[in-house]
Amino acid sequence: MRVSACGVCRTDLHIVDGDLPALDHPIVPGHEVVGTVVELGAGTDGFEAGQRVGVPWLGWTCGQCRYCMSGRENLCDGARFTGYHLAGGYADYVVADARYCFALPQSYSDAEAAPLLCAGLIGYRALRMAGDAARLGIYGFGAAAHIVAQIAHYQGRKVFAFVRPGDADAKTFALEMGADWAGDSTAAPPEPLDAALLFAPVGTLVPTALRAVVKGGTVVCGGIHMSDIPSFPYEILWGERRIVSVANLTRQDGVELLALAPKVPIRTSVETFVLEEANQALARLRAGKLTGAAVLLTTDTRLG
Repeated sequence: MRVSACGVCRTDLHIVDGDLPALDHPIVPGHEVVGTVVELGAGTDGFEAGQRVGVPWLGWTCGQCRYCMSGRENLCDGARFTGYHLAGGYADYVVADARYCFALPQSYSDAEAAPLLCAGLIGYRALRMAGDAARLGIYGFGAAAHIVAQIAHYQGRKVFAFVRPGDADAKTFALEMGADWAGDSTAAPPEPLDAALLFAPVGTLVPTALRAVVKGGTVVCGGIHMSDIPSFPYEILWGERRIVSVANLTRQDGVELLALAPKVPIRTSVETFVLEEANQALARLRAGKLTGAAVLLTTDTRLG
């Protein structure tokens, strides 16, 4: 497929910065890929030349292990991931397995659709793990959080956003995206939380979130990488509180989210860069200077 847009995800940053295990081959990052089919492999079904397609992080699974056979393909030990094991979307063209690609809602431009393919999908899976939590805390208000907040607001939940201390712009952005309250990540929420979603890869936030959730509450860690979680007193875990992690995504997650997105409707906030500015986009993400999601475009058609 010819790539038109590719989102810049924090996982790309973890790969570039060496936080994830190094592989024995060069890596082309990028797993929020939007493009147009230019050629179909033999026996390929479901897509046609000229169709717009989205490529997510999950690029291949074995289909035969205990996880794949029980609807948990996201946990497959043999899984291959786009932009890591498989060449990704920081490129003009990419080859993808059609079985793991998605048709995209026409109401989104290429740049607007890109963040749905990981930030949206991981956020959606994290939200599902929160169960029916009516009061939801979100720690780290970036690409995933700004999508999740809109879904949670659509579902009638109360959203409490936690941002870097002193980041007034992030607080304003969170409120614009549907949060009922926004404050520093070190602050206590105005109400006890039923669940907390952690998108900031900061292990020290786990005990903070545990202290904020009620008994029976859940703390969901939404990143593929996180700094070490410090020791904490058992009393803040007691009361049937839970800590769970989100690992990757399933194709069913993609089907559900992409059907839901136009109904909310989810509005993705993107800052665009041309492909040659990939390092600049990663640097801005590393420094916490992005509001919403960064997206690379293969031609200079940046929004705004």
